[in-house]
Amino acid sequence: MTEFGYAGEILKVDLSDGKITRLPTADYADRFPGGKGIAAKLYWDMVPPQAKAFDPANCLICTSGPVAGFTGFASSRWLACGKSAAGNPEAFCYGNLGGSWGNRLKYAGYDGIVVQGKAEKPVYLFVHDGTVEIRDASHLRGKSAFEASDSLKAELGKAVSVLTIGQAAENLVVFATLLADEGASGSGGIGSVMGSKMLKAIAVAGGKKPKAADPERLSKLAEHVRTLTRGPLPPFWWVIPGRTKTQACHGCGIGCTRQSYVDEKGNRFKCFCQQIDIYRRPAERYYNGWNEVILLAMRLCDQYGLDASVMQAMIEWLIRCYKEGVLRDEDTGLPLSKIGGPEFIEALTRKIALREGFGDMLAQGTIKAAEAVGGRARDLISYSVMNSSNEVKDYDPRLVLHNALLIATETRRPLQQVHEASGFLIGWLDWLDGMEGAHLSPEVISKIADRYWGSAAAADYSSYEGKALAAKNIQDRTYAMESLILCNARWPMLYNPLTENNVLGPDLASQIFSAVTGRESDEGEMDRTGERAFNLQRAILMRQGWGGREGDRLLDYLHDEPMQYLRFNRKCIVPGKDGEVTSRKGGVVDRAEFEKMKDEYYELRGWDVASGRQTKAKLEELQLGDIAADLESRGLLKQE
Repeated sequence: MTEFGYAGEILKVDLSDGKITRLPTADYADRFPGGKGIAAKLYWDMVPPQAKAFDPANCLICTSGPVAGFTGFASSRWLACGKSAAGNPEAFCYGNLGGSWGNRLKYAGYDGIVVQGKAEKPVYLFVHDGTVEIRDASHLRGKSAFEASDSLKAELGKAVSVLTIGQAAENLVVFATLLADEGASGSGGIGSVMGSKMLKAIAVAGGKKPKAADPERLSKLAEHVRTLTRGPLPPFWWVIPGRTKTQACHGCGIGCTRQSYVDEKGNRFKCFCQQIDIYRRPAERYYNGWNEVILLAMRLCDQYGLDASVMQAMIEWLIRCYKEGVLRDEDTGLPLSKIGGPEFIEALTRKIALREGFGDMLAQGTIKAAEAVGGRARDLISYSVMNSSNEVKDYDPRLVLHNALLIATETRRPLQQVHEASGFLIGWLDWLDGMEGAHLSPEVISKIADRYWGSAAAADYSSYEGKALAAKNIQDRTYAMESLILCNARWPMLYNPLTENNVLGPDLASQIFSAVTGRESDEGEMDRTGERAFNLQRAILMRQGWGGREGDRLLDYLHDEPMQYLRFNRKCIVPGKDGEVTSRKGGVVDRAEFEKMKDEYYELRGWDVASGRQTKAKLEELQLGDIAADLESRGLLKQE
């Protein structure tokens, strides 16, 4: 079962008693190819539903996928999961990372690692050549993520790949991140889960590379993928001419617009979309143009371990509070009058990471901070905050109705999902503007909608019709990609101007999976694995008190406050019926229509429409009979 594509074992370390065990990957890979699915099953098996995010019983779970370690497929992504305190309520959550650490973990002999318990003092794990060591990390306590990584490489050798945390995670800031080599950062509050265990870092090294079942077929597929992805990528705002250069993740073989730059000391740092937007607009207003403080803000967040998405939304909220006189310098101990300059971002990141003064309140997230301040501060979160996990508002469901259910049924902003319909909308805007090389005409979007979203009706962004089916299809496909794991910057490959009719044919991902593992699969079966993984996550959430239909909700303002503009689409225009240009300006997610979407979505999922609970029949159909039995024993399954 796991001879090809997998390392063959999953490592489990209990920091409370030092016990180290090894689990056969084959016990999980029969139903879940890897990544998101295996991580969810490990969590289901090991974390009691009543465990809190910072309890020793919670687990930090890191998993790669079967395609990790094979060059040419943008497959070096990996996941970090656990119960997170980032949202309200606490819930199972995840971060998706790139770089090299996921591949290196597999080279060290493991498809995943589970850390449970809590050490008595700071420790780090050293996983190498079949050996697992729990070592003292007292000398690393209080160091930034950059400093800790550099110290461990000096101590263990440059061949190791290091996953670590900064001061924010040590101090249990709820939106603290993980940081791995090449600037790979993991959000979703998983950094503070690692910090709660007194675990400063996991260093991995090894030379056990995976084998493919059909190397010749895999090589041909890699060449085909290179053909489909050849040619220059369009310019983006995080590409700084003369300052940044392209930096692909380890073994990617394709590349994207991920950039890096070198500072005055010769250190290399990443420069990418979300990260650069932490402070870009405030700095450009402050300096009337580009300033190096934009890069400083990125470095500060990474060194302390602060989620860029949450920080961007928080800074925008603070700007509004300051402009309206809700918060002042003397109220917060922050130089709010200097937002955009270095003084403010240095003070803000330090105070949050160290939980000093007003920073201690902000360390709980923007929504809780706004509630604590009260009054007008609560209203102003709608300016920038998307969801209960305090992430920034960007792919607004009032503009892209496809995204409403995607956001409502997840514990965090599901970027890999909301990118799909939003990305096609951005491509359509380029086509509308006559940009050279833009191909996403209404006709192409209609073909994509019919082929991948379930109906051509989903190509009409002004209507609720077809959006429930589109949401289900997007989720199933994305969960399959996050099980292999393939990078969302390139996958799923639904559209390509080099192919006939611009729409790709048989799913490449299933072919790659088959060539790697020797397990024949097709597009339908691959989507089925995604549906299975998504239903397992749903079961986890239900067991934690998600509440079914009641839990599937958006923040109130998305229903109540008419949308005025979005930064990437200020006129709020979308392709409407028959491809006509239509404006969603002034639109909301209508509550009645949203509930109808839920009805249709639950029916498509095979869940109970009235409650949003899963059914025994559906779970058994998905080979999740054991999950159904557990839910049934707890009264969480809809009785038929």
